[in-house]
Amino acid sequence: MSEENQGLTRMMESDDHFEPTVWIENLVSILASFLADPRLRYSHGVQPNVVDGEICLVVATWLESSDRATYDHVMAFAQSNQLKTKLDRRSGERAMQKPA
Repeated sequence: MSEENQGLTRMMESDDHFEPTVWIENLVSILASFLADPRLRYSHGVQPNVVDGEICLVVATWLESSDRATYDHVMAFAQSNQLKTKLDRRSGERAMQKPA
């Protein structure tokens, strides 16, 4: 398994834009949670981000082994909507961090 995370883009395999445009926000909100403070916290393994200048939904590769149901749900969504993927090659502090 590659250590590089997958970025799901708004572009479909047919080079059309996937609609609705808020699908990234909707999906990350479903997977997010609230802690003691009233702030929404994104899942550690599924987060919106910009990859190569394009807004993407970044899915961590380690999610496949740590939370298979979430990984399968997100990837099935991408496959059923024929979304293109790209590699998120950020490293260091900019990379998505696995929770301790």
